[in-house]
Amino acid sequence: MTSLLREAWLLGRNRAALGALLLLAVCAAAAVALGLASVDRDRAAIARMLAGQPAEEAALAAFVHDPGDGAYYGFQPTWDPPSDLAFAALGSRDIAPAMLRVRALALEGQIYENEAGNPELALPGRFDLAFVAVYLAPLVLIALLHDLWSGEREAGRLFALQATPSARWRLWAPRVAVRAGGVLLALLLPFAIGAALSGTAMARALGFAGLLLLVCAFWTVVALLVARRTASSSVNAASLAALWFGLTLVAPAAAGLAINAAVPVPDGAAMARENREEVHAGWDKPKADTMARFIAVYPGFADRAAVPQTFTWKWYFAFQHLGDLHVAADAQAYRDGIARRAALARTAGWLLPPAGLAQAMAAMAGTDVTAQLAYQQRIRAYHRELREFYYDYLFNDKPFGAADLALVPRWRPADGG
Repeated sequence: MTSLLREAWLLGRNRAALGALLLLAVCAAAAVALGLASVDRDRAAIARMLAGQPAEEAALAAFVHDPGDGAYYGFQPTWDPPSDLAFAALGSRDIAPAMLRVRALALEGQIYENEAGNPELALPGRFDLAFVAVYLAPLVLIALLHDLWSGEREAGRLFALQATPSARWRLWAPRVAVRAGGVLLALLLPFAIGAALSGTAMARALGFAGLLLLVCAFWTVVALLVARRTASSSVNAASLAALWFGLTLVAPAAAGLAINAAVPVPDGAAMARENREEVHAGWDKPKADTMARFIAVYPGFADRAAVPQTFTWKWYFAFQHLGDLHVAADAQAYRDGIARRAALARTAGWLLPPAGLAQAMAAMAGTDVTAQLAYQQRIRAYHRELREFYYDYLFNDKPFGAADLALVPRWRPADGG
């Protein structure tokens, strides 16, 4: 304990080192604050959407008189509430929609709809605690540890210090522990405050803290391996800076480009456009052909699929669904491609620990690509439930009025939130 206190006192007298730690703590606190604000915005937007739903349903109830009206005009909210850990690793939540209002119309044209945003604002990326831990904390560790031995050598004290009995455990181990511990503390304190404010479950908070510990441990080991060489402090610093640049920026970017080239995916915008074009083309196709294709998917309605030559809701919603089926293969290929890319990125993360730890943080926070795809799949399952609810009325000629709107299936978030 005396050795630790001594090293802490010496570190406190080093203004540059103390300033670096304070700056890291400020960055971590700012990242936590911004993450909490982002999560609060998502939750507030979801609350506003849900608060407006009763008024919209009341307006719909004032004129609805058949199931086609309810299916066409009835927007149903879906939402993906942020987890209690999302503030620490925003992941895909800054670009993926946290909520979507859907109707019983063709889905693929709806599922990629989102509020328009300035794409330039997304270029800098996310400033969250995961970013601070993966990109900034290593620089502070490099600054504190690169001259651990070379600094003493250049000051002419190294041989005298190494001659001290048990120098490795009495001198170097406490020095490393205090400096690396200072970096870890600068990350953990803001995180602990954020976790308390967000109501993060203890197990999840401890798991994320463990990932922060692994980040610091990895870069501490790298810094010590380089610092043990007989090179000068400036050479050690340059070597560690090059390693940081390669491991956190160049190699992950190169791996991402290679993965994207190896696993092509269909253009999502082109797929949504094709879906809409197929739906619009349904107006001009023979009604008998349209209904025959629909009955091939829903044979249970075969004896009730006859439609007149005039407009009918049965025919309209039939070709809406056929529009989705027209791009179903591309939509599946798109999801499979994105999932495959994510799997390859996780594999690459084992070779590139900084990238792997960043992915682990997003996965633990429920903000990674896998979580985004899972939300879309839940929307698809809910949309099918919604369609088939109205099909029952349409094809069985069941009367539909305002009271039936209360029976419309409701969205159930994954966590029940």
